Amino acid sequence: MRIAIVGGGVAGLVCARLLYERHEVQLFEASEWAGGHAHAVRVGTPAGAREVETGFVVYNERTYPLFTRLLAELGVATQPTEMSFSVSCAQTGLEYSGGSLRGLFAQPRNLLRPEFLGLLRDVLRFYREAPALLDASDAKHSLGEWLAGRGYGESFVARHLVPMGAAIWSCTPGQVAEFPVQAFARFFSNHGLLQLRDRPQWRTVRGGSARYVAALVAPLRERVHLRERVRRVWRRADGVELALGSGALARFDRVVFACHADQALACLAEPTRAERAILSAIRFEANDVVLHGDPSLLPRARAARAAWNFHLPEEPREAATVTYDMGRLQRLDAGADLLVTLNRTRAIEPRLIHARFSYHHPVYDRAALDAQRERGAISAANRSHFCGAYWGWGFHEDGVRSAHEVASEIALGG
Repeated sequence: MRIAIVGGGVAGLVCARLLYERHEVQLFEASEWAGGHAHAVRVGTPAGAREVETGFVVYNERTYPLFTRLLAELGVATQPTEMSFSVSCAQTGLEYSGGSLRGLFAQPRNLLRPEFLGLLRDVLRFYREAPALLDASDAKHSLGEWLAGRGYGESFVARHLVPMGAAIWSCTPGQVAEFPVQAFARFFSNHGLLQLRDRPQWRTVRGGSARYVAALVAPLRERVHLRERVRRVWRRADGVELALGSGALARFDRVVFACHADQALACLAEPTRAERAILSAIRFEANDVVLHGDPSLLPRARAARAAWNFHLPEEPREAATVTYDMGRLQRLDAGADLLVTLNRTRAIEPRLIHARFSYHHPVYDRAALDAQRERGAISAANRSHFCGAYWGWGFHEDGVRSAHEVASEIALGG
């Protein structure tokens, strides 16, 4: 069969890899690079050039089994990394990082702050109580409602748990509070975050994600078309027709939408009622992402600095404000700060900016989670298939898994 794949992120590339030997596959990617959020930028440093990630960073072998297998098949080397997390609160002046006593009490006065000591007590309490949510039959509340109903303190909620969720999903603190509490607990459990011990070892691709993207693209090079946007897709009785940004029309037997849900819906000339309802229910939010070398975006107290550094501004913002220390995460040893910051661009010294991007991340509210369960109603129907990390938790493992699901649909003749 002739199969068109719309989107060259991890889901589209893996889908092409699974299909290309048996089918004539052509992949169309609107941007200048393949890989989607797996996008590294080459930066000159005192220690030489370094490939610095701006989107995808880490995985672990326990909860990313398909992605781990993919890296092994591609022969891509990885290395362990740290996943420390810090919070800086501009309103209260509080700074701390988890994982060590030195980080927790990076500010000695934290020992005398009743609200901070209450935060620590609530951390232990949450890890003790949250596992019960996994099997609860009546856990219909939002995370914010559940926490309030059980009397968790504001310091724990506003300066620990909600920032952690906002950093994970690159969403606003308000959106984290609205997250269905059982889904939140299940994600934390699946990723080893509901336990203080025996957490999975996180890893990163040695030399940057460009290594595994290049290995994925290598056998498909002539079939991957960059800077080629798909503007419209018509499904007909005898095939599908794509209108490309270059002005060409291309005909295929099937189409795989490996782009975001809203992008897929915008491409469809005549979406079905089910497609419109399901795809429109999964929203995406833009995040301003800057690669830079300005250390003022990190906590002032050096002992509070971590791999992930969440900033709570004086006035609440409708965006996640977090800085990733890529030197720590990628073990770059560059002799200079290499940082990626979301949604605090004005605070960064302009001369220290290396690159700037806008990445879109799915919003996991109840409507989105309900829509995920209806994927089977639209994928493998009307000569169309849908894959992408947004059908799961938004991470690389979810993109790989959804690509395997589409490959299975096509193999079964769906």
